[in-house]
Amino acid sequence: MGDVIEGRQTAAYDGEVVVFLIGMRVNSVFKVREWLPVAKAMGPMLTELMKDKESGLLGFRTLPTWRGITLIQYWESVEKLQAFAGDTNRTHRPAWVEYFRKSFKGGAVGIWHETYVVPAGNTETIYGNMPLFGLGRVKGVQPVSQRTDTAAQRLHQTD
Repeated sequence: MGDVIEGRQTAAYDGEVVVFLIGMRVNSVFKVREWLPVAKAMGPMLTELMKDKESGLLGFRTLPTWRGITLIQYWESVEKLQAFAGDTNRTHRPAWVEYFRKSFKGGAVGIWHETYVVPAGNTETIYGNMPLFGLGRVKGVQPVSQRTDTAAQRLHQTD
């Protein structure tokens, strides 16, 4: 079964986590010069963040779609996410400025993001016969126990 962890597992993480969804959508397939630079910008950002253990990025998953891409990112804090986004010496800010300068007006490509701050104790995860995935991949997993058998218990809603 390879990397599959047998049985029921739950993420071994109970602290605050910031879930950041970010993506792009190609609106005009034939305007490659406008959307290709936007598509290429994310790789260097992720490389930079993963090399910097203090950046606050805990991990991510990439989901390609027919017209674009979505990334699910897990961050330590909203402060670290915003610090990266606004730092003119890092890869994000110059790419953002370039997008608005060269690609935004034509509308050939759209970008979006959503940020969710999840307080400690407000995540619920279950993985059954799965490899490391999602929040479990970020911080590891632990077997479901009698105290974490149900979703309500994992959300600390029952004793």
